[in-house]
Amino acid sequence: MKGPEPGTKGAPVKVVAQNKKARHDYAIEETYEAGIVLTGTEVKSLRQGRASLVDGYAVVQDDELWLMGAYIPEYTEGTWNNHTPRRARKLLMHRLEITRIVVKLKESGLALIPLQLYFKDGRAKVELALGRGRKSYDKRQVLAKRDADREIAKAHGRYVKGAR
Repeated sequence: MKGPEPGTKGAPVKVVAQNKKARHDYAIEETYEAGIVLTGTEVKSLRQGRASLVDGYAVVQDDELWLMGAYIPEYTEGTWNNHTPRRARKLLMHRLEITRIVVKLKESGLALIPLQLYFKDGRAKVELALGRGRKSYDKRQVLAKRDADREIAKAHGRYVKGAR
């Protein structure tokens, strides 16, 4: 027995695009999952695994959530009705969640950024994060701490194995 068929409940999540730079540039405070409104050729392009969230960000306009700057290239097999690669895309969340996000965004220094774009149960989803921008010295400190933790883990592993 393999597992559930794609598109059924419990199917594995298929990650299409990740914004790895966002975790470096921002201190992530909270994450949210939102649906995304797409056209047919956008879905086909995503199913080919083609997208970029590097310049993407989310905004709240008229009590609606919008994904701006995300790049989904045109579908190669598409015709005259192909989509615009960098158009604004509406995000689907409950009204109460959007209200909570708006309240938190009014705090200074918080931004709403997309972390990853994926398919879950056959539907396209975006993982959004509320993040506080890091200064360059903060980024260096985080990298130094990560390297130190990695060295400690290596040394501990060698000690446990008896290789000292």
